[in-house]
Amino acid sequence: MSDLAERFKNGLWRDNPGLVQLLGLCPLLAVTASFVNGLGLGLATLGVLVASNALVSATRRWIQTEIRVPIYVVIIASLVTCTELVFKAWFPELDRTLGIFIPLIVTNCAIVARAEVFASRNPVGASIIDGLTMGLGFALLLMAIGAFREIIGQGSLFSRMDMLLGGEPVRGIVFVDQGWLLMLLPPGAFFCLALAIAAKNAIDRRRYNVNAPTSRLARRLDR
Repeated sequence: MSDLAERFKNGLWRDNPGLVQLLGLCPLLAVTASFVNGLGLGLATLGVLVASNALVSATRRWIQTEIRVPIYVVIIASLVTCTELVFKAWFPELDRTLGIFIPLIVTNCAIVARAEVFASRNPVGASIIDGLTMGLGFALLLMAIGAFREIIGQGSLFSRMDMLLGGEPVRGIVFVDQGWLLMLLPPGAFFCLALAIAAKNAIDRRRYNVNAPTSRLARRLDR
């Protein structure tokens, strides 16, 4: 149980693909203009990451080392194609909004990296958990940045959730009639990612400073 908790801590915080490893930044910066965009792409990436980890782990004994990366890409591309068809069938408006970035999940470095670093060397169960934790960390970052940019840029939150849930167009929670347009543009995406990374580093630094005196005292007592 403690090992599972550590894996979730690693995926959500310590080794977050977007905050720490800085992988998959292209879709992260391009589609997070709203919460629903981040949620949609986050769920798609999470599903592909979990399934690709499971398939790579299940077939790792038969994959030759020399051609492992092309095999990983074929597996990921097949899963992404299935995901794209699901979006086109059940979430057509969201699919049009996300556009090319659903097919581009194939080139997401975070997915290929987890297949190479973890799934190809561990059993299926552990690989599924790894994909789940890393995918959740990436999806939560997408949603957090999307929510922040939507609030500042549009003055609303949860707008157009109908693209994912169906029904009539939804305005969501409206705070002000007009927001700061810069936050919806590419510079706003870079600014929000920089704030997120800076906030994580500040929290980690504060935790280290709080725990450091206790650690030094424990070492002195041991002597």
